[in-house]
Amino acid sequence: MKKSIFTMKFRNVFLFLAMTFGVTSIANADELVDVALDRDIHAAITHLLETSPAAKELAATAKGALVFPNVTKAGFIIGIQYGDGALIKRRASGEGYYISKYYSLKSASYGLQAGVQTFGYVMALMTDVAVEKVETSQNWELGVGPTIVVVDAGVAKTLSTETAQADVYAFTFGQSGLMAGLGITGTKISRINK
Repeated sequence: MKKSIFTMKFRNVFLFLAMTFGVTSIANADELVDVALDRDIHAAITHLLETSPAAKELAATAKGALVFPNVTKAGFIIGIQYGDGALIKRRASGEGYYISKYYSLKSASYGLQAGVQTFGYVMALMTDVAVEKVETSQNWELGVGPTIVVVDAGVAKTLSTETAQADVYAFTFGQSGLMAGLGITGTKISRINK
C-alpha cells in the first residue's frame, strides 16, 4: 500500500515538473521566435534603405511601414504566399521608428505558376489614412482601400518625395528561387495577437 502511494506521489510530481517544463519551453520558444522576427524586421529595413535610393528618400516622410522580412510563395497551378511581419510607426518626436503591432500576410492564387520563392516586402505607408487602415482593419486586402504602387526598377527611377502621390509604396527585395506570377493584389494582411 505504501509503495503505491509513493509511486502515485512520484508520478504526480513528475507530471507536474514535465508540464511546467513543457509550458516553459513553449514560452521560451515563442520568445525566441519574436526576437528572431524583430531582428529580421530591423535587418530588412536596413537592407532596403542601403540598396534602394527610392526607399531611402520615402523613409524621410513615411508615417510608418509594414515590414514582412521573410515571405514564402510556393505553388504549382495553385499558389500560396505567407509571411509574418510588423507595423513600424514613426515616433511622436519624429526621431526614429518603433514596432507597433505584428501582422501576417497571406494570399492564394490560381493560374499559370510554378516554383518556390522567398523574398521580403516593405510597404511604406505615406499617409495617416494608410496607417489607420492597417490598424483598424481586421483583414486588409491589398488593392482595396488606400492606393498602392509597386515599386519596380522603372518606378524607382522617377520616384521622389515630390512625385510620391500614393498612400502606399510596396518594395520587394531579396528574391531567391524562381516563381512566375508575383503580385500583391488579393493579399490579406491580418493582425497577430501577441
